[in-house]
Amino acid sequence: MDNEIQKRNVRLVKVDRKNFDSLVDLTPDEAGRHYVADNIYSLAEAYANLADGNKVQPFGIYDGDTPVGFVMIGYDIIDENDDLDKQYFIKDCYLVWRFMIDEKYQHKGYGKEGLKLALDYIRTFPFGKAEYCWLSYEPENDRARKLYQSFGFVEEKEMPEGWDEIPAVLKL
Repeated sequence: MDNEIQKRNVRLVKVDRKNFDSLVDLTPDEAGRHYVADNIYSLAEAYANLADGNKVQPFGIYDGDTPVGFVMIGYDIIDENDDLDKQYFIKDCYLVWRFMIDEKYQHKGYGKEGLKLALDYIRTFPFGKAEYCWLSYEPENDRARKLYQSFGFVEEKEMPEGWDEIPAVLKL
């Protein structure tokens, strides 16, 4: 599989009018559909947050000219109702807000490649300096947990009140 990966041209491509439709059409496998929002919802959420002045960047994950996944990155995304004393990992941090690989391309290494590219992008600090990046996932989503842990994400010991997902933090 490593030889296969080396032959690829996996890259992140910013979402625009030209690639919007092909990215909206991507869907995870049946199991993954329970864990991640549809890409159309994610893009609408990105638009709404950008309109409110928040810092968000959605990307298609491509192999050459073929879209294989989607990732959305945010910075300093907080809810006015969040208790920042308990949720220190949200303020002034990057967020891997959405991450998915289309069902046709799962189990082929694209998840690792896509997440590496997303973290490489984050480490350029495009929206501002940060010490941490965080994400969250459903407690029963073992595939996500293993992938994120392989990159050094560490689960928070306690889930914030009202959350149904596990937050995990990576020191940049």
